[in-house]
Amino acid sequence: MGKKVTVVGAGFYGSTTAQRLAEYDIFDEVVLTDIVEGKPEGIALDMNQSRSIEGFETKVVGATTDNDGNGYEKTAGSDVVVVTAGLPRKPGMSRMDLLEVNARIVRGVTENLVKHSPNAVIIVVSNPLDEMTALAQIASGFPKHRVLGQAGMLDTARFTNFVAEELQVPVKSVKTLTLGSHGDTMVPVPSQSSVDGKPLTDLLPADKVEELVTKTRNGGAEIVALLKTGSAYYAPSAAAARMAKAVAEDSGAVMPVCAWVDGEYGISGVYLGVNAKIGAEGVKEVVETPLTDDELANLKTAAEAVRAKQADVAEL
Repeated sequence: MGKKVTVVGAGFYGSTTAQRLAEYDIFDEVVLTDIVEGKPEGIALDMNQSRSIEGFETKVVGATTDNDGNGYEKTAGSDVVVVTAGLPRKPGMSRMDLLEVNARIVRGVTENLVKHSPNAVIIVVSNPLDEMTALAQIASGFPKHRVLGQAGMLDTARFTNFVAEELQVPVKSVKTLTLGSHGDTMVPVPSQSSVDGKPLTDLLPADKVEELVTKTRNGGAEIVALLKTGSAYYAPSAAAARMAKAVAEDSGAVMPVCAWVDGEYGISGVYLGVNAKIGAEGVKEVVETPLTDDELANLKTAAEAVRAKQADVAEL
């Protein structure tokens, strides 16, 4: 205990993330913020009333904020900040369609947060993920290792689920990995995927593996199309909460996240989905994973695709 975490945005994603973090019972305080007056306070009150049922002591605090920075004082001294603020996708929209509007939101939120929590680790989940992670680092002025994005954790979880369903095996027996961008240049890594230690490529034909790779790449869009009025939040919040937990506990857990890459895989100067060791200072190190020639080529293609967009966000 003794740690404090802030979740920005009290929509489905943010509120579910806050609930998961509170129920871990490893924080003294979870602060949930939103610009809708009274919404975060109401959600916090509701969550606090569940403490005796679920058996956790973490206090949840709601804070209504505005663009002028009012309300952010309640976030002061946060060890971890999870930024979910921004508009969700609608059916037919790509993550990139959200770029300009969410850039304004993420920049403003980040600038207000760092005034009160200058030593925090920032975890970005707003879309388009890779670009918003780069923007948050620019806006905060933090060292790059203290700003990271949640993408690979979610995409890997989707890949794992699809493999388990295809082979009708428990999800705990499946190991997969997804790198690259959180978008069209996502790079699922079949060569590092297995079931009960057996290579996935030995269990499924190449065309079926590629089908699952495509399904993973389109996993978020499929949910958006079904929901019609929002986007995924149960699996995404689980991923973001696990990342925040790894930071708070300084666990050194290796997770696929959006991290600054500086020479690994022959790639430099870009935020990209890679395996990384996570701890109290954010990314302790990028962990290079053996890749096939094709997978490495796809990762480099992803890096160049997001590099161009990340250069654009500096002006937003």
